[in-house]
Amino acid sequence: MRHNGAMAAPALAPRRTTGGIVTVWVVAAVIGVAIGLFVPADWRAAWLVVALGGTLILAFAVQLAYGRSQGYIRRVAISILGALIVLGVISLGFGLASIVPG
Repeated sequence: MRHNGAMAAPALAPRRTTGGIVTVWVVAAVIGVAIGLFVPADWRAAWLVVALGGTLILAFAVQLAYGRSQGYIRRVAISILGALIVLGVISLGFGLASIVPG
């Protein structure tokens, strides 16, 4: 009989990873809106950068909690890219709101 080497057992029912990705996006949106409501206009850009750093740490933590190494970097990258887009759209809203007289 031949020995074909060690074979890895596939995960029978792996958890979906989209929930963790979307969670980071939702947290980024909530933090962005909170910054818009509670931070003075002069400090919003600085706090949005801090929020993006916080979502980066959250993305690492959420994806590590899944316990799957396959696609880890891709999932973290998608989480951060989505958070960047969400915070960018919110920042665009802040900018447009600042030029509207009111």
